[in-house]
Amino acid sequence: MAKKVIWATVFAVVAIILQSTLLSRLSVYIHAVPDIALVILVFTAYVNGTTTGQLTGFCSGLLMDFLSAAPLGLNAFIRTILGALGGFMNGSFFLDTLFLPMVLCAGATLLKALLLYALHILFAGEVAAYGITEPTLWVELVLNTLSAPFLFAFLKLFKPLLAERRES
Repeated sequence: MAKKVIWATVFAVVAIILQSTLLSRLSVYIHAVPDIALVILVFTAYVNGTTTGQLTGFCSGLLMDFLSAAPLGLNAFIRTILGALGGFMNGSFFLDTLFLPMVLCAGATLLKALLLYALHILFAGEVAAYGITEPTLWVELVLNTLSAPFLFAFLKLFKPLLAERRES
């Protein structure tokens, strides 16, 4: 399990660097980019279960906190919850190539926005949250949802590194 968490965290850190450098240059008007690290977390949590999802979410979120201007522990907290909830879905559904990745990533994006909003209220505005009327959340939701099948297909190529081997 530790090897899966380490590899998934490495993939997530590469995604964080990619989305903060290259993809942020491509977004011109709205400044919304797909959260590739979130898609990697959802994939890893779904194929491995709750424990691996939580550990991957915590490790990748903590590294994201070090690389961003967010308060230390914010991303670790949110991604740990998202990893746990994604892991609860393990074995519940057949992982198809189109519909389930889109639903899982759309749900994770909305839940991330709700958690950020709750923390924004709880900490009196110290935590930045998505504005419900601003297009950033909705564009990110569409980008995450549309990129999920492609990223899941790409991550399936690395399944020996990212997924636990099931014994029959």
